[in-house]
Amino acid sequence: MVKEVMHIGVTVSDMERSVAFYRDVLGLTFQGELIMEGKETDLLFDRENCKVRVAYLNGSEEVMAPPIELIQFLSETAEADASKLAKTSISEICFKVCDIDAVYKHLIANHVECLSAPQFFDFTSSGFGKSKALYFKDPDGIILELMENVK
Repeated sequence: MVKEVMHIGVTVSDMERSVAFYRDVLGLTFQGELIMEGKETDLLFDRENCKVRVAYLNGSEEVMAPPIELIQFLSETAEADASKLAKTSISEICFKVCDIDAVYKHLIANHVECLSAPQFFDFTSSGFGKSKALYFKDPDGIILELMENVK
């Protein structure tokens, strides 16, 4: 039924700030943006007179790598909700990195809120191998994850 992940949408409060974070701090490539409005947009978002600004960023040239879709509501202020790992919802978006310790230092240097330093996990007994991971927050407090596969 489902074929592939087309994009991962994140509602943001300030498009410029969020594009700068995902592009300049995380290193994703800005692919472009558009404005959505009209009858179809109203129906899609279940809003009247809905107008949204949408930007796309991607960090990979891989065919199956879905872009991040940033959505900012222009016709109204989006309701802010605290992102929590122990809450039923989408808990985080995970990005693969090659050197998590170096990326962690980069995040700290850019004043990004990290929930911990990189942590090592050995799940070889469960068939998942070894990895290092950490959680951090984007400018709107949305939880993101970094993961490095470790041999």
